[in-house]
Amino acid sequence: MILRARTILSLTAPPIEDGAVFIEGNRVRSVMPWKNLRPHVNVKTCDLGEVILLPGLINAHCHLDYTDMAGQLPPPKTFVDWIGLITAAKSGWSYSDYARSWLHGAHQLLKTGTTTVADIEAMPDLLPEVWDATPLRIFSFLEMTGIRSKRPPKEVLAAALAQIDLLKHPRHRAMLSPHAPYSTLPELLRLTAKTANKRRWQTCIHVAESMEEFAMFQNAEGKMHDWLARNERDNSDCGLGSPVAHLARQKLLGENVLAIHVNCLARGDASLLGKNKTHVVHCPRSHDYFRHPKFEREKLVKAGVNLCLGTDSLATTRKVGKAKPELDMFAEMRALANSDKSISAEEILRMATVNGARALGLAGKAGELSKNAFADLIALPYTGKNSRAYDAVLAHTGNVTASMIAGRWVIPPQS
Repeated sequence: MILRARTILSLTAPPIEDGAVFIEGNRVRSVMPWKNLRPHVNVKTCDLGEVILLPGLINAHCHLDYTDMAGQLPPPKTFVDWIGLITAAKSGWSYSDYARSWLHGAHQLLKTGTTTVADIEAMPDLLPEVWDATPLRIFSFLEMTGIRSKRPPKEVLAAALAQIDLLKHPRHRAMLSPHAPYSTLPELLRLTAKTANKRRWQTCIHVAESMEEFAMFQNAEGKMHDWLARNERDNSDCGLGSPVAHLARQKLLGENVLAIHVNCLARGDASLLGKNKTHVVHCPRSHDYFRHPKFEREKLVKAGVNLCLGTDSLATTRKVGKAKPELDMFAEMRALANSDKSISAEEILRMATVNGARALGLAGKAGELSKNAFADLIALPYTGKNSRAYDAVLAHTGNVTASMIAGRWVIPPQS
């Protein structure tokens, strides 16, 4: 198949005006100006017209099973207060509620241009049934805690691995996610690091998300520290440095690790992340919901950290007006642009495409339109100049006009 479009953003080269993408099977064979395309016998051509054609978006952090909590939890005074709110909200949910919520979230991502998502699975029993219900590429990270249940770390890990070993799918993958430093014990972090390295898996962890977590590990004090102490957490790992430094001591930093949020940095943390090639996933709307300190993007970039974008969950997204928020990477990109005037539209789009692919071990395969990359792409209406194409992507609202995953239309273009 040959796709023709007014503008093509490949993310590997400058924008192409009146461009063509030649697709063979489930891969991109070539990307070039239409005038340079040699005729191919018996190859179907689809002229998409006045659109920007670009790689499908990569959501590097999501909680699909919390989608239906959209608008239910007003922004709390503290992060610990929010933990209480969501725990209470989840207590009344059934398996069917989680499944319905997961599928609603997958549908929202699909119609707004995401083609690959890294999802945290608090309810892994939903898999593989929900996998089969979506064309998205899903990286399912099975969430592990163990503090409240008082289960030994080896038992927590063994249970997760047993579930993963039963999950086989040509498009989706399951891996590990220790929830956060405060909700897990050091042994579980060390065991996860060893297992992920041995199996060549990505792994992800929420870290340094709040000031309460930062105070807990840096100074062994604060509301989170005291609350967890009352709940019999062994806090002997606190007071020894920042949450990021804590992960370094447990050997859970590296190029296969996605550090989620990283909103609070101590001196040297950015360098530590950069030196270990750890990826950082920023979730702008969630960041705004909690009113976290300013995200130190420039410091992380200077340290060589690969920065990605994620939606987080709709349980941590502000309701604007009467409409409930939806999972939408374009909304995340605009939120980042509004909060950080020093970053270009192109840089933001890279965070939502090629950078996310790199974090998930898909460099050269997803998040770009290049030879041998997956034929995962989306189209947006556009009648402007090439020089304004990146800005137009950030300004886009609503559904995409077309979406393709693995060479198949999942949202067909309008004829």
